[in-house]
Amino acid sequence: MGHYIEVETNVRLHVTDVGSGPAVIFLHGWPLNSRMFESQFTLLTEQGYRCIGIDQRGFGKSYAPADGYNYDRLADDIKAVIDYLKLDQAYLIGFSVGGAIAVRYMARHGGYAIRKLALLGAAAPSFTQREDYPYGMTQEQANEQIAAVKKDRPQMLRDFGEIFLADHAENRISQPFKDWLQALGLEASAWGTVRTFESLRDEDLRADVLQIKTATTIFQGELDTICPPEFAKQLLNGIDGSTLVSFENSGHGMLFDEPDKFNHELLEFLK
Repeated sequence: MGHYIEVETNVRLHVTDVGSGPAVIFLHGWPLNSRMFESQFTLLTEQGYRCIGIDQRGFGKSYAPADGYNYDRLADDIKAVIDYLKLDQAYLIGFSVGGAIAVRYMARHGGYAIRKLALLGAAAPSFTQREDYPYGMTQEQANEQIAAVKKDRPQMLRDFGEIFLADHAENRISQPFKDWLQALGLEASAWGTVRTFESLRDEDLRADVLQIKTATTIFQGELDTICPPEFAKQLLNGIDGSTLVSFENSGHGMLFDEPDKFNHELLEFLK
């Protein structure tokens, strides 16, 4: 079933809420939506979990206001959903920019209502290079990506899809599947796509990471060129007691590149 949940005046998020049992909250990556996790929703509802898939503002079926795409507001959106659904002791799973939003949520709201945290190819501690932080894209590369969205969003999505997956011989990913991922990206608003990427470019989570006290597992594709393995090492060093699960044959989309291993490790995390 789906809810529309008002997170601030005239802004409603579409939230998939399926199954019963311990709640697992999923935060999707840019520029997709919560349907990227449909196979996990199928698996976990069979295993006795309740899956909460939040479409971020500007993406999927959620409202797309002109503004409110900074990490503070996006984290507050998550808090509003948790409060509306009266969730407690939930598992929080953030993929890519969803991982970055999860990190800000944990710091800004003190890990409220969250039992365990999983960061999947997270765009954190910083998606772009900074002083004392030589990892990820340069500001110029991020600006080129934003310009590509504004010029020809369908082509940008196609190009992004080409580097999203490792697509190796052991798990050849079909063209219809790639087309489906592209279609999820096309469901987003153009301005939400741009403004969320501006936040990816501008936000710095290095101080937030140090505030996380909740048990955390980091999932990382070793072939990821979007959120490279160095990000995971920085998170591992910054979050006390965190653990790392590596996916040797995965790019950014490890849940698609190595689905069997990913689902196994996800169930281990939830145990």
